Amino acid sequence: MKNTFKSRLVAGTALASLLALSACGAETEASADAAAKPANITVEHAQGSTEVPVNPETVYTFDLGALDTMNALDVDVDGVPAANFPESLSKYAGDDYAKIGSMKEPDFEAISEGAPDLIIISGRVAASYEELSKIAPTIDLSVDAADSMASFKEVTGTLGRIFDKEEAAEEKLAAIDARIEETKTAAAEAGTGLIVMTSGGEMTAYGAGSRFGIIHDVLGVTPVAEIKADGKHGESITAEYIADKNPDNLFVIDRDTAVGESGEAAVAVLDNELVNGTNAAKNERITALNANSWYLVGYGLNNVDAMVTEVQNGIS
Repeated sequence: MKNTFKSRLVAGTALASLLALSACGAETEASADAAAKPANITVEHAQGSTEVPVNPETVYTFDLGALDTMNALDVDVDGVPAANFPESLSKYAGDDYAKIGSMKEPDFEAISEGAPDLIIISGRVAASYEELSKIAPTIDLSVDAADSMASFKEVTGTLGRIFDKEEAAEEKLAAIDARIEETKTAAAEAGTGLIVMTSGGEMTAYGAGSRFGIIHDVLGVTPVAEIKADGKHGESITAEYIADKNPDNLFVIDRDTAVGESGEAAVAVLDNELVNGTNAAKNERITALNANSWYLVGYGLNNVDAMVTEVQNGIS
C-alpha cells in the first residue's frame, strides 16, 4: 500500500512539474512573440522618414483616404477634420470624434491638447508638416497621382504595418485588383472618355496622370484628348470644347456638392445643346460620380473599390 501511495505521489508531482514547465514555455513563447514585434517602426513617407509607434493609442488624421482605409481595417481613429463626410464615413461627423481643424487648416491648439500618438496628413495640409511634427510623430501619406495605384498600395501597406493589419490589407487590395481587371475589360470596348469637374458654374477637365486619372491610367478608359493640367487644377474648358472632342463617355464630379458650397449643379451646367449633342449624351453615358468620394476621400481601401465600381457601372 505504501509503495502504491508513493508511486501516485511521484506521478502527481511529475505531472504538476510538467504542467508548470508547459505554462512556463507558453509564457516564454508569448514573451518571445511580443519581443519580436517592435514597439516602433520607421515609416518612409512623402516628406521624409518618421519613427512611429506600432498600434498607436490616439490617432489623428487629416487624410480622408487614410481614414477610409483605417475604417476598412477596423482601426480606431480619435480625431478628424470638420468635413462633408460621405455616407460611408458619416459616423466621423459626430461628437465621438475630436475635430482637429478643417480639411486645409489644422487647429494646432486642439491637436496639442489631445496629445495624439500619431498624426496623418496629406496634400491639403502638407505645408503644416513641420509644425505638426513638433506635437507628435507625423506622416504625410499623400498618394502620387502620376503612379496612383502603386502609391496607394504603398500607403495601404504602411498603414497595415503601423496597425498590424497587413494580411487584411493585402486581401482587400487583391479584391480591388480583381475589380480593376473586370473594369479594364469593359473599358476596352467603351470608347473614349472625358473627366469633367464643375465648380461655380465653370468646368475643368482632368486627364491621365491627374488627381482623377485612375479612370485612364488604371481602368483603361481611352482619353478623348490630351489635357493640359496645371498641378491639381486640370484644364479650364467650355461646352464648345466638349462638343469638339465628342467623348463617348463623360465622367462628372460636382465640386460644390463635395465641399458644401451653393452653386449651379453639374447637371445644369452640362444641360445644353452642345453637350447634349455628344456621343456620351446621346448614348446615356454621362456618369455623375460621387463627389465626396472622388474629391474629398480619394485613395482609401473601401473608397477605391467604390470608385472603380462607379466607373465600371458607367461604361458597362
